[in-house]
Amino acid sequence: MQQPSAVASAAALALGLLAAACGGDHPPAASRAADQPVSPPASHERVYVTNEDSEDLSVIDGVTDSVIATIPVGTRPRGVHVGPDGRVFVALSGSPKCPPSMPDAECARLTADKSKDGIAVVDIQARRVERILPGGSDPENFAVSADGARLFVSNEDANAASIVDVATGRIVATVPVGREPEGVGVRPGTSEVWVTGETDHDVTILDGSDGRDGPVLGRVVVDRRPRNVAFSPDGGTAYVSAEVGGTLSIIDAAARRVVATIPFGTGAKPMGIAVSRDGSRLYVTTGRGGTVAVIDPAARRILGTVAVGPRPWGVALSTDGRRLYTANGPSGDVTVVDVATLSVLRRIPVGKMPWGVAIGAR
Repeated sequence: MQQPSAVASAAALALGLLAAACGGDHPPAASRAADQPVSPPASHERVYVTNEDSEDLSVIDGVTDSVIATIPVGTRPRGVHVGPDGRVFVALSGSPKCPPSMPDAECARLTADKSKDGIAVVDIQARRVERILPGGSDPENFAVSADGARLFVSNEDANAASIVDVATGRIVATVPVGREPEGVGVRPGTSEVWVTGETDHDVTILDGSDGRDGPVLGRVVVDRRPRNVAFSPDGGTAYVSAEVGGTLSIIDAAARRVVATIPFGTGAKPMGIAVSRDGSRLYVTTGRGGTVAVIDPAARRILGTVAVGPRPWGVALSTDGRRLYTANGPSGDVTVVDVATLSVLRRIPVGKMPWGVAIGAR
């Protein structure tokens, strides 16, 4: 029997992705007029990209997919999020950059400048840093509470998480978590804050409502070197990417236990996670694998992949779910992917070593 061609397989996947992304409210790609644009951009949005080595924030227009501003923010910007009021927060670190290839002893000899640690609050209209909040030691990534009142920050070199009150600019609690914490997520509909521990291969669950009264609620053991955590829209399921394990853990968030593990292909190093608005698709960057994997969480399987560039890390979906943006560190650019066709639309040059991606309204 003749096997289906790669083109046919890709077309079938594209149609399925389009239906999931658009919720059935839009015609499939095959029925559109030939001259109709594929996946028009969300015109009211901006894409924010942190550039770790050039120490700035690139602002990309959601219509033209071009950089409209570059804002200096501080040392080693990595994690980036947009608060509910539109403010952009960026994690800064004065700790030296130690790539995986650098021996621990050599890294330990490098000098850290803790005065440069913090969370920058960026005024996008004025295109400047408004103020810098404390973020604990070596802040790498963080999450914003639903009301924007608190930040939950991973402190990689301190094996802790800091809870920051935005209004007062004070750290209200510092909580021990798994070693080398990185990914942080707030479980929807709850006050739970989940923090991945790279070295302990676990996730620590904190009570983000009150950091003063013993906020550790539990821990979940996952695969090796967990990088990021994301949730289904209803908060019932958590997803944790494991770089060294090469897997994605699917976790029953209420029961706090792993219910499935999805393995990736050889060479994939799962990193960033984006969840579609309806929760039917996950998009996971694979680091040195150079791709984004598309996952059906209900079927617990990988539907396909798209090559986006060298070592993609941060990832974000436009609000309408039609476009995906990845930060590709070594090539200094951001790839724009059409979710419906699973094809690369363009690559946008940004700063040096882009790390994180966040999307917000103008």
